[in-house]
Amino acid sequence: MDIKQARKNVIEQQIRPWGGLNVRANQALSDTPRENFVPEEYLNLVFADIEVPLIDGAKMFSPKIEGRILDSLDIQGHETVLEIGTGSGYFTSVLAKLSQSVVTIELDEQLSGSAQNKIKDLNLNNITFINDDALAYNFDNEQYDTIVVGCALPNKNESFFRLLKPGGKLFMVVGAINQMQATLVQRTNENEWQSKSLFETHLDYMKGAEPSVKFAF
Repeated sequence: MDIKQARKNVIEQQIRPWGGLNVRANQALSDTPRENFVPEEYLNLVFADIEVPLIDGAKMFSPKIEGRILDSLDIQGHETVLEIGTGSGYFTSVLAKLSQSVVTIELDEQLSGSAQNKIKDLNLNNITFINDDALAYNFDNEQYDTIVVGCALPNKNESFFRLLKPGGKLFMVVGAINQMQATLVQRTNENEWQSKSLFETHLDYMKGAEPSVKFAF
């Protein structure tokens, strides 16, 4: 397999047709070696249009979702980014190439450690790793220009809204299992946020934020 050509094919065949038209973002996706972050047993699916399984139920975004997230955020290079869910570290690396700095938080210690080891090989020096629970972590009044929530939430979590700087943008997926919406939230001033639905999709729920099961009698 010609890896470089395969990466370009992902952009042309999977990302652009679904609205991933941001040239700068697509270049970062193409330049980042996705194959380095995929578990060995799934290497044959490295460029497939699926969420590649990791460990303990975690998954990588599908390529077309990555493109659409980056389109919606339109990162220009000056932004400070918070990524909730490091996962494999691949999307972390792409965000780092597009922004001034990235803080990435991951609950699973093994995932966080693996991502750090793989990213070392890329010589990216603008990433801060946190191994903790984003739902309980004290961000110490820090605020960010861009936030990406890598798992679904049953409802919009306003505690994440407050981590945005005025003018900042947040991507999250919210809703019930079969009715999830990719959503973009923008902080318009100190006390107001605007949100809009972007497209229907599905992600697994964030650990600790799963909706309660309702029983019918």
